[in-house]
Amino acid sequence: MERHRVVVAGALVAASLLLTATVVLWPRDRPAAPASVQAPQATRAPADPAALQRQLDGVVEAGSPGVVALVRSGQQTWQGAGGLGDLGAKRPARAGDRFRIGSVTKSFVATVALQLVGEDKLGLDDHLERWLPGLVPNGDDITVRQLLNHTSGLYDYSDDLPEPPRPFQPRQLVAIAIGHRPLFAPGKRFFYSNTNYILAGLIIERATGQRLASQLQQRIFGPLDLGDTELPVTEQAIAGPHVHGYLPRDQGLRVADGPAGLVDVTKMDPSWAWAAGAMVSSTADLAHFYQALLGGRLLDPEQLQAMQTTVDASQQFGHGVRYGLGLMLLRPGCATELWGHGGALAGYRTTAFSTKDADRQLVTMTNLQPEPDPFAAQSAVDNLLRREVSC
Repeated sequence: MERHRVVVAGALVAASLLLTATVVLWPRDRPAAPASVQAPQATRAPADPAALQRQLDGVVEAGSPGVVALVRSGQQTWQGAGGLGDLGAKRPARAGDRFRIGSVTKSFVATVALQLVGEDKLGLDDHLERWLPGLVPNGDDITVRQLLNHTSGLYDYSDDLPEPPRPFQPRQLVAIAIGHRPLFAPGKRFFYSNTNYILAGLIIERATGQRLASQLQQRIFGPLDLGDTELPVTEQAIAGPHVHGYLPRDQGLRVADGPAGLVDVTKMDPSWAWAAGAMVSSTADLAHFYQALLGGRLLDPEQLQAMQTTVDASQQFGHGVRYGLGLMLLRPGCATELWGHGGALAGYRTTAFSTKDADRQLVTMTNLQPEPDPFAAQSAVDNLLRREVSC
């Protein structure tokens, strides 16, 4: 199997659209990169269900096999789906289906790290060398904070993963990264690197003496009753009702094409992504998580403030985009800020954004990634979101 390169393309759609197109090839995980947006008015009610469904149908007409979405305003929540969740079986996508969320995983991992900070078990200014001695050559110069906000300067291991994909241990992923020179001195600028969150996951395990998956379950999944959410470690299949993910056949995978010339990439070894992007969830669980996080149920005020202290990420993700500790900030022309994360990996593209008070939320998933025409289905998703978050 040939190695698949990563292409990140900013779509220059209308300035009011929430997201640009981010094209990510197997097996790289990246957030869906947002562009400038128009913020929501808190008093605006969601569109009627028929109008929302028409917008989802438009996403499918634009080229995505399926789409799942959740729109929430105050106490009103709408969930819907369009197209197919399984092309082979011709099964429609369902509003409650599970899917791979990619880099949205980072918000969960950062939350656990900040909980440990609040418990005085970890410090944001602790150096990497304290927790993982000898693992990274310049570990004395890299802090936990710099891992969580992507200012460490470490090379992204997923730019150099060997193929075909195989099981990895987290330290093997770090070894790939440190085989390359640092991109810049720690703290000098922002560069999104999955290596940072592999290291953050290892630090959490060292600080707690437990597996990362167990900490996520104990601290977030269980308390919030997120029954659709998990961090698989070796399981290649997605359990329960789920959306299948698809890759265009021209991406170089030497496997049999599925219907419509697409490759079903639902089953994959998640170990290559681990703390950087291996989680599985649903739109309802993601909305509930961000509502609890932004509402102060998961972190003390000091830790939530630290999480929402941002650095400039516009050079990589577009004008006005900033990055906190596992959170992306969209600061549009209107007064309201949007917080959340996006994720894009082979077969799946997820976006999850909320107003700062989590009164309004938007979560979407499409199951073709990368898209042959990244502007078509993406623009249709943007149109859906624009209707719900415009000034």
